[in-house]
Amino acid sequence: MSQDTGRYAAEGDRIVVRTPAKINLALLVGPLRPDGFHELASVYQAIGLYDDVVAEPAPDGEITVTTSGPNADQVPDGPDNLAVRAARLLAESCGIRRGVRLRIHKGIPVAGGMAGGSSDAAAALVACDALWDTRLDRDDLLALAARLGSDVPFCVLGGTALGSGHGEIVTPALARGTYTWVLALDGAGLSTPRVYRELDAMRGDRPVAPPRIPEELLAALSSGDPEALGKALVNDLAPVALRLRPSLRRLLNEGRELGALGAMISGSGPTCAFLARDGDHALDLAVRLSGSGLCGTVTTAVGPVAGARLHRSS
Repeated sequence: MSQDTGRYAAEGDRIVVRTPAKINLALLVGPLRPDGFHELASVYQAIGLYDDVVAEPAPDGEITVTTSGPNADQVPDGPDNLAVRAARLLAESCGIRRGVRLRIHKGIPVAGGMAGGSSDAAAALVACDALWDTRLDRDDLLALAARLGSDVPFCVLGGTALGSGHGEIVTPALARGTYTWVLALDGAGLSTPRVYRELDAMRGDRPVAPPRIPEELLAALSSGDPEALGKALVNDLAPVALRLRPSLRRLLNEGRELGALGAMISGSGPTCAFLARDGDHALDLAVRLSGSGLCGTVTTAVGPVAGARLHRSS
């Protein structure tokens, strides 16, 4: 990897990276591993709901972050922030002494099961790579991303991909078509570590089989069939999210009754994702869900989209 011998960013340099939310079309959770992670089999899809991450030069060794947007006060602003950790990891790995000021504007729900923090970490890697001119190739970025968290490599890659290991090993999926999603957002998030702890408690001492992605879902993606995809959506964390947030069951049922091709809890929740037939159906579904009183904000997004990418620089 690069050493700190490239061009220094000019005083006015400013890098902006736009980075998407993710949903899990499948999330199968296997046994707990000795390293503390669960073995996972996942199908990720990046969707057009974005955070913007801005990287600007800072004095040597200074890496800071500020966050704006909905529920920004729930995002840590110290060394535990995943974007800060990403920038520091890149600097240490590449022998970079320079600092960076990161500014995140949230469009992805905080603690909503849509990888907002992981996506910001992916964006920080891409932004700092550009700001510091480290010129890492994609494999190097993915290797660093895997050291940060299970979802971070996918957020660099984007599109539709298969995840294995504890989610960090990602391979582009054989997938056709685009899909329109309606997302019902809850004002209060769910903690991903808590959801996994509750899953382990619910399972107790029962043996857990290795996770495997259903063939029906893979076939639906390869044919680009939204109706088949809607029927094949699966999430092993859904029962836990429903136990912690029972009101979500009514919301999922409401979406199905309104004609959604599929309805699922996104990741660890509590965001609910509904697969629509097309854009007009998505708009109708969003309006009716918004008026149901069962959720907070409702929005629509199309997937798949690219992962964290340079948006503009100045």
